[in-house]
Amino acid sequence: MSLFQLILAAIIQGITEFLPVSSSGHLILLPNLTGLDDQGLAIDVAVHVGTLGAVVLYFWSDVKQLIAGLPRALTGRIDTPQARLAMSLIIATIPTVIVGAILFKTGFSQSLRSMAVIGWAMLGFGLLLYWMDQNGPQTKKTSDWGLRDAMIMGLWQVLALIPGTSRSGITITGARHLGYKREDGARLAMLMSIPAIAASGVLLSADVIHEADTQLAKDGAIAALFAFVSALLALSLMMRLLRSVSFTPYVIYRVILGAILLVIAYS
Repeated sequence: MSLFQLILAAIIQGITEFLPVSSSGHLILLPNLTGLDDQGLAIDVAVHVGTLGAVVLYFWSDVKQLIAGLPRALTGRIDTPQARLAMSLIIATIPTVIVGAILFKTGFSQSLRSMAVIGWAMLGFGLLLYWMDQNGPQTKKTSDWGLRDAMIMGLWQVLALIPGTSRSGITITGARHLGYKREDGARLAMLMSIPAIAASGVLLSADVIHEADTQLAKDGAIAALFAFVSALLALSLMMRLLRSVSFTPYVIYRVILGAILLVIAYS
């Protein structure tokens, strides 16, 4: 793989992972629209590692609470705010891990990687985000998040297994449906991404370990670095903009791109 394609894939993953525009959809489209070779699972794992590092760094104060509460949560004791946060993230992640593992092991996930599926998901879930964002109440804050809301948002997150849906976009949609403020809904979606990205990275890693060699390791390190930097910049920008801007600009982008993809897919 050329250095140009490697950096391009990393930057696309980094920018789109946390914006509600679907990172997986863009990575699948990259070889389809440019004629470049598919970047492969190993690079997918590397860019996931890079974006995971970005969200952990950006939300480090929350991550410290998660780490502090994890031992109590794992033993069933959720009597502290830190333990409740850890348990909520565990509950929110379980549905996606189960369904994702089934789709991956059965090979059905590969059948979803088509331009038509991505186009419809971009368009449909983009409009759903707009509807929920414009009509959902804004009465809840991050501190109101509990086990019930975590399970509901976890079920919303399952839909992100459809390429083009956007993991952050669909969990933000679920948060706005539950009444969370824009910035708080995005914060919860980003925290939910930590175990979700880690789980998908582990799942993908199982299939690429045997392919590991020195050159692939170097390519992966480069991809992870560029994904980390671009993800951190995109995440910082989005969280700042949400203080004064709705999700409408992202919806417009999704609708335009989705429509273009559908035209290409059916022409």
